[in-house]
Amino acid sequence: MARRKATKPPGNPRRRMRGLTVATIFVFSIFAAQLLRIQGFDSSAVAAEALEQRTEKVTIPALRGKISSSDGVVLASSRARETVVADPTAVCTYKQKDKKKCVPATSGVAVDLAAKALAPLLGSTADALRPRLAGKGRYQVLDRKVSPLTWRKIAALGIPGIYRDSAESVPERVYPQGPNFASLVGFVTDDGAAGGGLESMMDKALKGTAGHSVFEKAPDGSKIPGGRQGGVRAVDGKDITLTVNSNIQWYAQNAIAQQMAKMGGQSGTAVVMNAKTSEILALASYPTYDPNDIGSAKGSLVNKALNDVFEPGSTAKVMTIAAAIEDKKVTPDQPVVIPNRMKRYDALFKDSHDHPTLNRTVAGTLAESSNIGTILIGETLESKRLEEYFRKFGLGSKSGLGFPGESAGLLAPAEKWSGTKRSTVMFGQGLSVTAIQAASVFQTIANGGVRMTPNLIEGTTNANGTFTKTASKPGTRVVSQDTASKVNAMLEGVVSKEGTAPQAQIPGYRVAGKTGTADFYDANLGKYSGKTASFIGYAPADDPEIVVAVIIQRPSASIFGGTVAGPVFHDVMTYALQELKVPPTGTTKAPIKIAVTPEEAASDPTTLRDKPRGSGK
Repeated sequence: MARRKATKPPGNPRRRMRGLTVATIFVFSIFAAQLLRIQGFDSSAVAAEALEQRTEKVTIPALRGKISSSDGVVLASSRARETVVADPTAVCTYKQKDKKKCVPATSGVAVDLAAKALAPLLGSTADALRPRLAGKGRYQVLDRKVSPLTWRKIAALGIPGIYRDSAESVPERVYPQGPNFASLVGFVTDDGAAGGGLESMMDKALKGTAGHSVFEKAPDGSKIPGGRQGGVRAVDGKDITLTVNSNIQWYAQNAIAQQMAKMGGQSGTAVVMNAKTSEILALASYPTYDPNDIGSAKGSLVNKALNDVFEPGSTAKVMTIAAAIEDKKVTPDQPVVIPNRMKRYDALFKDSHDHPTLNRTVAGTLAESSNIGTILIGETLESKRLEEYFRKFGLGSKSGLGFPGESAGLLAPAEKWSGTKRSTVMFGQGLSVTAIQAASVFQTIANGGVRMTPNLIEGTTNANGTFTKTASKPGTRVVSQDTASKVNAMLEGVVSKEGTAPQAQIPGYRVAGKTGTADFYDANLGKYSGKTASFIGYAPADDPEIVVAVIIQRPSASIFGGTVAGPVFHDVMTYALQELKVPPTGTTKAPIKIAVTPEEAASDPTTLRDKPRGSGK
């Protein structure tokens, strides 16, 4: 008979129970430790995480500050606008029995009803809205520029799935004055970014600081009434007040546009500034554009008074003659013998028209705008000294306005002036300026020889209503009061029947100024093509208040500054004097000596005349 295998006696039940108990206690201790960590040490972090999951943070855009003229006219402002979106998966239940899901048989009817209700409020048509209301996905933008009032009317319709997206809301920028201020004020793009002009220059102050709101939301994303809320308020941007007078700007802009149409010019600018402070009263530029419809803009998006450079021509003669008088090289009554032609190096210089040998004074040279006479006057100075004066007048440097894209002009160092260039710079060829630089030269003479830094910003107003005036900058002495007075008298001679700009005379007022006609360098063609016609002056000449500079590029009907730019100067200056209520001074200008006899010229040892040479000093 087979033997049975021996079996292992059963284990100790108490030992097994003890092991099971230990294992259970270990597991529970782990749970307890985790619970202690969650409820004790990490309770705040866990609570914050849970709160974050059931709250939403929405950005609140800051309202961009206003830009206003000195006389209180709003030039740029922002309006609150809502972005209205649709969730097609909910719109399809509008006015249907089943409010929770779309029913294919009735979805089309629901969408059609919603489209017809929304169309008049969104300024659209039902046919245009229908594809978006029935589109794919859960996010369809219907309109990004809905006013708060219109949004409240839309919300009152109770259409499921129609809501505003606060995160996408961007205030709308509007420009009430349209093209008249466009090149000065600039524009803002649809996404709120500054696109040029003062909008870019003052962007930091204008844009403010965005805030945000936080709210507790239900599982369906809706805001829980009475739930935890908070956030940071947006700080609106500062309002900017300009020195510009809206009426003078409007008049100057339209005067330039009309003359451009009459003369067939390529572009034009008009600068109006305070003669004593250099505050800008108008900065017109043509062609222009409509900043309210920037997508359709066809004109220039820059302000040509600050961005475009040109050779000034005869208006630069003021600097040459002022420098020679200041250094006591010449006097206003000093004779100048002006031949019909004069050779310097390999160039034969001439005036604007043929003439016999003329016997003029330094004052007469400026009044009749002689290139040859100006060269003879300028040759009394070393080239480096002449350059120093040009730079003191502001050439070769930006004006100090801080305007985006402003050019510094072109003024080469004297050591780089070629043989002929030494002569041409004296009458404004071979160097380039902006309209604001050219106007500043005359502001310096009008202000007794002190150049002031131009300014566009009168001050800023913060969200609390506190106005901060822009700090004034000290002036720079360029020439003495005596020299400025002498040049002033000579410039009055230009605006006379003996001068080149009788068209600039204004009844009742003494006017000083200078015409300019120069070759226009076309960068696109890479050569000179056409002319630059200009007139720059100020009034009243015996107590200057206003400086006006008019520049017209490539006119076709005429090319001379007196006939092309002079009439615009006359009209703009007349209007500005009336707008600012500047009265006539009632004084009479002192006569200046324009010409001398041949005998006087021959007998005066200081007479300036051509002495054939290979070069100047």
